[in-house]
Amino acid sequence: MIDEILKLRQLEAEAILNIPMTDTYEEAIKVIHNCVHLNNGKLITSGMGKAGQIAVNIATTFSSTGTPSVYLHPSDAQHGDLGVVQKNDALLLISNSGKTREIIELIDLARRLYSDIPIIAITSNMESTVANEAAVVLNTGNPKEVCALGLSPTTSTTTMTVIGDILVVQMMKKINFSNRDYSLRHHGGYLGEKSRKNEKLL
Repeated sequence: MIDEILKLRQLEAEAILNIPMTDTYEEAIKVIHNCVHLNNGKLITSGMGKAGQIAVNIATTFSSTGTPSVYLHPSDAQHGDLGVVQKNDALLLISNSGKTREIIELIDLARRLYSDIPIIAITSNMESTVANEAAVVLNTGNPKEVCALGLSPTTSTTTMTVIGDILVVQMMKKINFSNRDYSLRHHGGYLGEKSRKNEKLL
């Protein structure tokens, strides 16, 4: 079994290293910075299923590092939660196939409210509807799933998570997010305590 585990780890690592690195990351940061930090909007992330869980993680990590962000479930958006979308917001949509029905419908619904809302997409399908509708597309590299059936989101969600982490870290640098800023958002727990100690060391 250990040989199989090592192979799986290698495949996941290779998928990360094969994520295409282009200037679209800089474009995505510019969009988020302009909407959230220059125009008092927020970042709204969304995705269905496993991609949705990655979108939740990205939203909470952004919020904890100084960039207000919320997760919007694409199905709940059709039942009133679309009201969270406001002027100057940006959408970060995650769909591995780029064909997820609920995400495509969310694009249409959001644009009925604000026709010029900027959309950033994370997808493996650069020719998909979601990719074509987005202003900025971040390509996962379309890695093969390590799932024994080749079906369950495994490697694809790994690359989605890494892309989200890249965006968060680059935004932190863009806004000069400090230990003090971090500590103000983490009152309790180990990380809050550590950030306050780091602040005193500076």
